[in-house]
Amino acid sequence: MKKSFLTLFLMCSVAVSAQNPIVQTCYTSDPAPMVHGDKIYVYTGHDENNADFFWMYEWRLYSSTDMVNWTDHGVPLSLGTFKWADDRAWAAQCIERNGKFYWYICAHSKLTGGMAIGVAVANKPTGPFKDALGKPLFDNGKWDNIDPTVLIDDDGQAYVLWGNPNIYYAKLNPDMITLASEVKQLELTVEGFGAPNMDKRQKGVKYADCYTEGPWLNKRNGKYQLLYAAGGVPEHLAYSEATSIDGPWKYKGILMPEGNTKSFTNHCGVIDYKGHSYLFYHTGKLPGGGGFGRSTAVEEFTYNADGSLPLIQPTDKGVNPVGKLNPYQRVEGETMAFSKGITTEVNSKTGVYVADVHNGDWLKLQAVDFGNEGPKAFKMRAASALLGGTAELHIDSIGGTKIAQWEIPCTGGWETWKTFTTKVEKKVTGVHDLYFVFKGYKGRKLMNIDWWKAE
Repeated sequence: MKKSFLTLFLMCSVAVSAQNPIVQTCYTSDPAPMVHGDKIYVYTGHDENNADFFWMYEWRLYSSTDMVNWTDHGVPLSLGTFKWADDRAWAAQCIERNGKFYWYICAHSKLTGGMAIGVAVANKPTGPFKDALGKPLFDNGKWDNIDPTVLIDDDGQAYVLWGNPNIYYAKLNPDMITLASEVKQLELTVEGFGAPNMDKRQKGVKYADCYTEGPWLNKRNGKYQLLYAAGGVPEHLAYSEATSIDGPWKYKGILMPEGNTKSFTNHCGVIDYKGHSYLFYHTGKLPGGGGFGRSTAVEEFTYNADGSLPLIQPTDKGVNPVGKLNPYQRVEGETMAFSKGITTEVNSKTGVYVADVHNGDWLKLQAVDFGNEGPKAFKMRAASALLGGTAELHIDSIGGTKIAQWEIPCTGGWETWKTFTTKVEKKVTGVHDLYFVFKGYKGRKLMNIDWWKAE
């Protein structure tokens, strides 16, 4: 009995201290970060539960102002956005230009039977997005048109690049939705990527590495950096550099070893945000996860003095906050640093909200700043169609000091919202991690949560 309790305690302690994967409410693959204003946005794919292949039908979006508390923006884009697509909503990337946001995707084309590159456009980073062309940006019936990445160069020229196991690229017109050049194929070489194109590889030769898929095009200190999944299956991350998109490229080595990701694929994106550099990637570390159930993770790193990338190891710990959360303004329920058991749902009236709350579930927010005086009360917008339950507020850990609790009764429906106010039981000031711990009848769904706020 003591051994079982200790094991449970250690598992709980690891989960509470972890920040990776950054989303726990569903599987989120192929992360593509973008900074706009004071926020960082991460556009992801969505692996379906219990999948035995890459069954994916939509793309999801999350944002943060502190790198640890992430807000779920639901599904701004899906296969239904593209009338020409019918399957395989695989890796994608969004970029801003002249106040518009262009989301480059790949999907299976009904027109040719192959994979195709498409583009959606919106006036805000959260959408709504629409198909910019009503047809693919590029579609030649081949199956290697996947995983687009996009870069706007220093001179304003935009490039789109994609492919598995080959690399294709083209210039984009200033409108970002039409090609300004023919599509070229990048020549893979031993010097450039660790191995030549597949049709030129010699049987029995052991190559240093090989480009596989999932490219991410970046530029730093005048050099183009192409990050990619490498090595075949299982994949690790590697990268190459060049002074021109056309090459010649030089293989720079492994960026993240396959090691401890628990996924046989990987897909990355790098970004600078608030003076820090981050690598986003995916793992199979959520419960039930794996090669077809992948989840976005992030690591902070420092570029080498010459601008090259260091070797980065995957961790469960994740990154430190670069800001604080203000509890005195409305905080969406779907904003969280980590959670157990809960999911999110969405409707046209409420937007995204926390759902599927059961006894023993919890969610965590990190670096919550209660100030010098502390709150006197908390409000929460909640709903329940059954017997409701209790939502406790604890600081610093699940079993830490309880500062307040709500008793949520039946409100008449899962989307029949009411606002509940509760007084503070124990004064709290300064910066703390904040835990919502849910209790109620075992096996019963307890409540949904829209938002909360300290007063």
